[in-house]
Amino acid sequence: MAKTATISMRVSPQIKADAESLYASFGMTLTEAINIFLHKSIMEGGLPFDVKQPRYNADTEAAMREARDIMSGKIPAESYSSAAEMFAALDE
Repeated sequence: MAKTATISMRVSPQIKADAESLYASFGMTLTEAINIFLHKSIMEGGLPFDVKQPRYNADTEAAMREARDIMSGKIPAESYSSAAEMFAALDE
């Protein structure tokens, strides 16, 4: 029986580079880190961390809804002729 098996997966090059750099700072390879994750998952009987939707306060959620509405064209974006005009509007 083989001592190892190969797992092939796709990740963005930047995520791979960032993860390699992070785990190198701990003195381990990405392969070793993935093996630790898999062993811990087996020991926990699932993901070794909580999976939750992010929770934001009401102001942040309202701002996110507004940004989505602006991006989709549901509401017009505010525009200003100068930075001074923008800051004056923010101070109101």
